[in-house]
Amino acid sequence: MSVLLLEVEAGIAVITINRPEAKNAVNQAVAEAMAKTLDEVESREDVRAVVLTGAGGSFCAGMDLKAFVAGENVKVEGKGFAGFVQAFVSKPVIAAVEGYALAGGCELALNCDLIVAANNAKFGLPEVKRGLVAAAGGLLRLPRQLPYRVAMELALTGDMADAQRMYDLGLLNRLAEPGETLATALELAKTIAANAPMSTRITKTVVLRSQDWTLDEMFDRQNELTAPVMNSEDAIEGSCAFAEKRAPVWKNR
Repeated sequence: MSVLLLEVEAGIAVITINRPEAKNAVNQAVAEAMAKTLDEVESREDVRAVVLTGAGGSFCAGMDLKAFVAGENVKVEGKGFAGFVQAFVSKPVIAAVEGYALAGGCELALNCDLIVAANNAKFGLPEVKRGLVAAAGGLLRLPRQLPYRVAMELALTGDMADAQRMYDLGLLNRLAEPGETLATALELAKTIAANAPMSTRITKTVVLRSQDWTLDEMFDRQNELTAPVMNSEDAIEGSCAFAEKRAPVWKNR
């Protein structure tokens, strides 16, 4: 049985961590499979959006501690923990979270562009309770995505937070009924996938990178990235389709 599943349909790639017996905890096999799968979805022109989820009613419980003790390598060079947390995927990635997104599992979600969660899902960075540190992006990304003191509390206590609170604080985009998270994420992905591929990729890139740009440089750096989009065939197609009251046919160029 494969520890990672990939399905592509209607421009959307669904990546499923498939270790339900371990609450989809990440071992070396998952990390290596994830890295290869990300390379594949990045290279495929028929993929316009990505959904990351877990099998068996849980998103991901983090690093497989048994694998850690056994000396397995759960990192991939250039892509970090789970072959994901340091990877850059140019296409929008949505986390569909059922059950637990804890430790490395929470860090996987934090590296996604959007998060959809079941209303009974739990998030947390419990590493401090196990003599570890949330070094797979949790300590770096959580203060950028939540109010500072909320992030500090979660990091220092290691306690879990419920989905409703995380939604109220802006960490989550959508809440869904348990069992409906993937369907809700797919609806969001369909909306994104219907847009111009170049536009969505560059929009994501600008939003991510501009957080570190200075006021003096930000428009110049933005223009370097967006100029090819503004001069593309799809820019003309989108404008013509609007004028002609029809759906655009994107060429990704």
